[in-house]
Amino acid sequence: MQARADAAELTGERILQAAVDIFWERPSVQISLEDVAERAGVSSRTVIRRYGSKENLLASAAEWAGAGVAQQRGQAPVGDVPGSVSVLMDHYEEYGDRVVRLLAAEVEVPALSDIADKGREVHMAWCKRVFAPYLDAASSVQRRRRLAQFVALCDVYTWKLLRRDAGLSRRQAELALVEMLSPLTKES
Repeated sequence: MQARADAAELTGERILQAAVDIFWERPSVQISLEDVAERAGVSSRTVIRRYGSKENLLASAAEWAGAGVAQQRGQAPVGDVPGSVSVLMDHYEEYGDRVVRLLAAEVEVPALSDIADKGREVHMAWCKRVFAPYLDAASSVQRRRRLAQFVALCDVYTWKLLRRDAGLSRRQAELALVEMLSPLTKES
């Protein structure tokens, strides 16, 4: 009985991984359940039986992948700007280009808005946690403004501007981000 449950769980993970991989390779309108099934090594019926529809599959895959992102970003040390930026850069170096494509496509494919919104929530929660020591003492108005500043500076578009548009090396982009964040972490 346990072996069957373990096999079912592994099958589910293979399907979700296949969906995530295909999602990053092409626009979601070009993803078919058949493609996911073939990549996962299962039948289309298995995918349909498990997830019901492409929308449900993509939502489940986004949630599953999001848990991995949260775990990766969770390694960022609270209150340690260089350490947190290093973790953030690890994430963006792996996923940044993909996330930028996702954000550009959400305008054309409304179903992607939910995925992008969850990503924004994860990013906001990460900034609240990592920069908590610099937010706690502020008044509510100051805290809201300061959090918005942390969110903006740590956004994937800032990474894109530094790494892709300005052509900075990872090390230089990381240093630039630490330099931009540092004034926000000083007592005023």
